[in-house]
Amino acid sequence: MLRQRVITAALLGGVLLAVVLLLPPWASVALFTLTILFGAWEWSGFMRAKSLVVRMGFVALIAVALLLSHRYVIDRDALQGVLWIAALWWMVTFLWVALAPQRVSPLAAAIAGVLVLVPAWIALVHLRTAFAHGALWSLFVLGLAWAADTGAFFAGKFFGRVPLAPRVSPKKTWEGAVGGVCFGALAGYLASFALPVQPLAFVLLSASVAAISIVGDLTESMLKRAAGMKDSGWLFPGHGGVLDRIDSVTAAAPAFLLGVLVFRIAT
Repeated sequence: MLRQRVITAALLGGVLLAVVLLLPPWASVALFTLTILFGAWEWSGFMRAKSLVVRMGFVALIAVALLLSHRYVIDRDALQGVLWIAALWWMVTFLWVALAPQRVSPLAAAIAGVLVLVPAWIALVHLRTAFAHGALWSLFVLGLAWAADTGAFFAGKFFGRVPLAPRVSPKKTWEGAVGGVCFGALAGYLASFALPVQPLAFVLLSASVAAISIVGDLTESMLKRAAGMKDSGWLFPGHGGVLDRIDSVTAAAPAFLLGVLVFRIAT
């Protein structure tokens, strides 16, 4: 399984790098949009919707929300407002996962999908299109989330003892979470040599976003468990579905962009 995961990750990474680094920004936007819409299809499974019409309707809802939000967040204040709403949502979600993970209704899952997928798309698109060196910024936030996942996986595998959220994901541990945060900080330190940032502030932000990304991972685990699903989909061998690959990114991307804008970390 580990070998399959590595091969799939290498192929996905190659495609991502080619699109983001070698093609114009619109290609990255198209890739991010396609990814989010695939994620919306999988998310409709969390709503326990068996009707094709309902599932396609949810995907259409997300598509319309992406279009409307893109027009709305052209204004910087509006953009930060959406990002603050996303930050508040993730705080509420943390309490949801910690205190009442068994309370997942189809309506709650649908609302969660909008609040998770749309801000993540906004953040990824803004990083790619509105920043100088946008390719590096967007790749970094993706790499940061995946570095945190990797650190959490290996730290949990070798040192994990204390369960992090046993009612949601029994295999995740506090030791794994610490490993994820450390890997996030390391990713921020290494990236500070390539991006125009204040190094110390950037490392602290990266570590904080790595911690937030864990909530995204746990949220998807909670919703999958409530829907009786092992994986969100089947698209990526060894990894499951699209959401299994981007669950931590959905929390990390808006938190990262908000931190960069609010604390003026970019120089």
